[in-house]
Amino acid sequence: MKIKIKKLTETAKIPERGTEYSAGYDLFADLPEKTQIGAGETKLIKTGVSIAVPEGYFGGIFARSGLSLKEGLRPANCTGVIDADYRGEIMVSLHNDSAHTREIIPRQKIAQLIIIPFASVDFEETDELDETVRGAGGFGHTGKI
Repeated sequence: MKIKIKKLTETAKIPERGTEYSAGYDLFADLPEKTQIGAGETKLIKTGVSIAVPEGYFGGIFARSGLSLKEGLRPANCTGVIDADYRGEIMVSLHNDSAHTREIIPRQKIAQLIIIPFASVDFEETDELDETVRGAGGFGHTGKI
């Protein structure tokens, strides 16, 4: 599948996979200089790119496991969504969960992008739903230990 991508700045870097079998494409910070994110703070980090996600898909923005584990930095909304009709710049709201100020440098890997298919549905209002063994029980878990 080919997806059109547009560099919005000279310094932007096209997303890339770490390995041939990586599901995620690394997104890079497009910053003029390093920026700090204080403990408990959230900052919007630009990537300098926009993409044309195909109809029937969305772009999911997920944390980079190493950045989360080592630095305590993750997308503030946990998972971002790029809809197929959005053509603006991809930006990542990075949140610092650590107790220390963290630094993002230009062209640093900040998140990963995964292109994901989805089902488009129409909701049909009803007074009753079909019965299941679980029913309404076990909110938050299945009730099994």
